[in-house]
Amino acid sequence: MFKKIPAARRILIYVILSYLALVLVNNSGLEYGNMWLIYTPMFVAIYIFSRWLDSRFGPMNEASAARSEDVKPLLKPGSKD
Repeated sequence: MFKKIPAARRILIYVILSYLALVLVNNSGLEYGNMWLIYTPMFVAIYIFSRWLDSRFGPMNEASAARSEDVKPLLKPGSKD
């Protein structure tokens, strides 16, 4: 399912990582007057990491998903096919 719907895979990765980070920060004992000073860079970092992680799970476009038998090897100049 997640290979067919890459947006769902990205959302799932982001939600899981965000939830884990929120639990970690909220249980760490940090008590600032404005917790958004911690949350904002945390969520930006999670977004960047989740996009990188998603790129490791599946190709971003169909051109990079070509199977090896679909790709023809390059021939040397002057060689006959």
